[in-house]
Amino acid sequence: MNPQEIKDFLKSIKETDIEEIQYQNGEDSFYFKKNEVAVLPTEVKSAPVRQEKPKEENKPIFTAIKSTMVGTFANAQSNDKPPLIREGSEVEPGQKVGQIEAMKIIKDVTSKIKGKVIKVCVSNGESVEYGQELFLVETGK
Repeated sequence: MNPQEIKDFLKSIKETDIEEIQYQNGEDSFYFKKNEVAVLPTEVKSAPVRQEKPKEENKPIFTAIKSTMVGTFANAQSNDKPPLIREGSEVEPGQKVGQIEAMKIIKDVTSKIKGKVIKVCVSNGESVEYGQELFLVETGK
């Protein structure tokens, strides 16, 4: 590939959720990885709201961490390493909780929420679909 073809190719994947790519054709090969940027929630102050009678105050709130692409899920960096996340683990926004691999493209799965993992919904090496629940996290009460 000439430099212009590479530029055009990178432009075409810029707006996708592809984070890493490796290309090889004969003697030509290249590898690119997007910069990782964690977006952390900001505190928003609002005017006081008139509180009414609390409804089921102690009921836990659960949020799912979902797959961002189709592929094979990995909860560990390799087969001889322990899982990144287990039931009972605490997660923070921006924390890596797993990886999904499809066609030699590996994408990190990061948490966008803070809480305690109460259920791991998929096994290491299991195929996952876009939007499939990977972890169930208790985010509050």
